[in-house]
Amino acid sequence: MSDIKRTLLIVEDDPGLQKQLKWCFDDYETIICGTREEAIKHLRRTEPQVVTVDLGLPPDPANASEGLKTVEQILSLAPQTKVIVVTGNDDRENAIRSIALGAYDFYQKPIDTDVLGLIIERAFHVHALEQENHRLQQKYNAEPLSGIIACSESMQKITRSIEKIAPTDVGVLLLGESGTGKEVLARAIHNLSNRKDNNFVAVNCAAIPENLLESELFGYEKGAFTGAVKQTKGKIEYAINGTFFLDEVGDLPMSLQAKLLRFLQERTIERVGGREEIPVDVRVICATHQNLPKLIDEGRFREDLYYRVSEITLKIPPLRERHGDAVVIARNLLQRFNEQHKRNLKGFTNDALDAISSYHWPGNIRELENRLKRAVVMADGKMINAEDLELENVELNEFPFNLKEVREKAEKEVINRAIGYTNKNISKTADLLGVTRPTLYSLMHKYGIME
Repeated sequence: MSDIKRTLLIVEDDPGLQKQLKWCFDDYETIICGTREEAIKHLRRTEPQVVTVDLGLPPDPANASEGLKTVEQILSLAPQTKVIVVTGNDDRENAIRSIALGAYDFYQKPIDTDVLGLIIERAFHVHALEQENHRLQQKYNAEPLSGIIACSESMQKITRSIEKIAPTDVGVLLLGESGTGKEVLARAIHNLSNRKDNNFVAVNCAAIPENLLESELFGYEKGAFTGAVKQTKGKIEYAINGTFFLDEVGDLPMSLQAKLLRFLQERTIERVGGREEIPVDVRVICATHQNLPKLIDEGRFREDLYYRVSEITLKIPPLRERHGDAVVIARNLLQRFNEQHKRNLKGFTNDALDAISSYHWPGNIRELENRLKRAVVMADGKMINAEDLELENVELNEFPFNLKEVREKAEKEVINRAIGYTNKNISKTADLLGVTRPTLYSLMHKYGIME
């Protein structure tokens, strides 16, 4: 994303402000114009990621009609563009109208270029994130990993592991909190395997009463118990030549663990009430949110079964640890729920994006789905806000989008760690960091680091 030219279009009719803004934002490919016609011409020609629009444009500079038409036309032609409207001190009503049209943000005069600069930089970052999400969606829609939306490094590692595991027949244990998408990952493994044309059968151990679970898994013969009026196959048999997904295996009763272990070892099953051994060729994927080693210590889970099901273990991080994923998943879900519920919501307000990024998400992706579905159904405006998501009181985690600030913070942290690693030996620290001693002393002075 860093190789993409960042183009800023400024729509402002005041010649003095034009010069000031052109000078202040020389880090971007900045284009200045003063009318709606010129703005649309530059929009088509340069495709800017971010546009600032003064609402008081000619031929009606005293009112906001021309500015609002400009905002509406820009978003109609290029909906992905981030539009920041600039208004007068007493024109908050028109600023809010612009947000309802789909503008990214608004700023009230008099202009403080530092503050406006932060808004613009943040808009570029959000635009880049959305474009990366769009690229990932296109990639995943063309591949069997479709359904896994991730831009975080932690989930990228998981998807790379799945691509390696899938072509084999090794048993996989998926560990993760409820709602992290363990079944989605299990299906991705199946869809990438040579068993993809056969059944994927899922059973949740926690959702079936203990007295029914054995017959559900292994099937039963006619007359095996009261009500068994015919021979019935179990879920494992239905998965022959395919994949059998056993969810919440930590809730499997001890009485069934021995029978499951025998099936995994011998690849044969016996139906309830039967004596015939039935060979079954299935791939088994298990999942749980529980700590299986702890259950083993408590005598609630067989150690030999644990080692049998965990030939390869993948730990799925909770949503709160998947930095950046909550926003891209929310955008993907918004598109899906718009289609399902016949809505045409344009996106999220800034307070909604901040809340989504900062919220702890104890229910993980399942909670995000539920909140967003409700918001799509109940939202009154064209954009979803934090109140629609019932996240209006979330304590925000401020993320520094300014590259200089991020770079300086990282430099200071690395220098401090290197000094501690070398026990304050400046020569060794400089060698470790790959800089000269004078450069290191200069950096230490800059960040207030004492020897």
